[in-house]
Amino acid sequence: MLEHIDARHLALRGKLEAAIDEVSPLPRALALDREKRFDRELKARLGELGAFGLGAAPADGGSGGDTVDQVIALEVLGRRATSMAVYCVVSFLVTRMLGSYGSDQQKNAWLAGLLKGKTQGAFCLTESAGGTDILANTRTTATKQGDGWILSGEKTWVSGATDCDLMLVVARTGEHRTRGLTVFVVSPQAAGVRTTRLDTMALNGFASCTATFERVVLQDDAVVGVVNEGLAQIMTALNGERINAAAVVNGVARGALEAALVRAKERQAFGKPIGQFQAVQHRLSSCAIGIEMAWSAVLDAARRDAAGEATDIVSGLAKWASSKAALAATDMGMELMAAAGFLEQEVMQRYFRDARLHVFAPVNNDMVLNLLGERWLGLPRSY
Repeated sequence: MLEHIDARHLALRGKLEAAIDEVSPLPRALALDREKRFDRELKARLGELGAFGLGAAPADGGSGGDTVDQVIALEVLGRRATSMAVYCVVSFLVTRMLGSYGSDQQKNAWLAGLLKGKTQGAFCLTESAGGTDILANTRTTATKQGDGWILSGEKTWVSGATDCDLMLVVARTGEHRTRGLTVFVVSPQAAGVRTTRLDTMALNGFASCTATFERVVLQDDAVVGVVNEGLAQIMTALNGERINAAAVVNGVARGALEAALVRAKERQAFGKPIGQFQAVQHRLSSCAIGIEMAWSAVLDAARRDAAGEATDIVSGLAKWASSKAALAATDMGMELMAAAGFLEQEVMQRYFRDARLHVFAPVNNDMVLNLLGERWLGLPRSY
């Protein structure tokens, strides 16, 4: 890795790597993935280290630092424990939403627990009709009734919904296209809430779920931020999510490259290591270049976010570049590993599967290019 970070961030990376090596080394991580089990032991250790509080003020129960600290941690987890990395992305998203827009009551009730890893949150945005065009496809509604609301609808691809302590649910509360969405805090134990785990091919250590809301009664204090102004809140948070997701998939890419390099140095063919062949060196070097360029984009986006700058362009750029680097590295890794890549005890097959999510999550790569064409290159809107 070409270093673009300071000594404090290097120390953070080393501390997290040591914790993962101790608590959840590769054989254990692969076993948990096969069993589709969440790594509670690793979560507990990360909580002790303050990983879930990165980027949040100590006054709120956080660990300090900023978005750069978050992406450093997420890159490590992407390389070593990808499902836990996605858990952290969701956790950072929920704490960012509550920290920025939550009421004092909501912050007092939830924020410290989330930042310490004692409490788990879920973000309910996507619906089965489509996830990219949320304005047209948000069918979940919250209807005003007396001093509260009635929430009805269904969300899908909700990470961790079956095990969470609170949900942030996006619902339509007004007819205006852009000023008609509101975010609510919802208890998964509330009457009318049901969650079901989806059977997915990758990121098996952190469940993807559906969440159904059948006339769930909410009080006015469940509103996060301002009624009907949820879209602006969501977009700010989602830009941060894209930066963090980019860091995770960059870690996946680097993990695949590292595993491929071990194979290239150890595997013998025609009397020499396969890494000595020019064709193999070219493929490995090309992947390394893509990863480093994407990582530079991730760090630039994180630094801009920490400085309070707009990140709609740079977050998309970082996410697209990192996901493409991961696809290239994992494809190359599987071919280089050959038959060994099909073995469940080898990590490459997990990287290969886990990388696929990030082509379309948290936003589809084609949509990223549409946004960059419009907002970066000044082209007419294509959607």
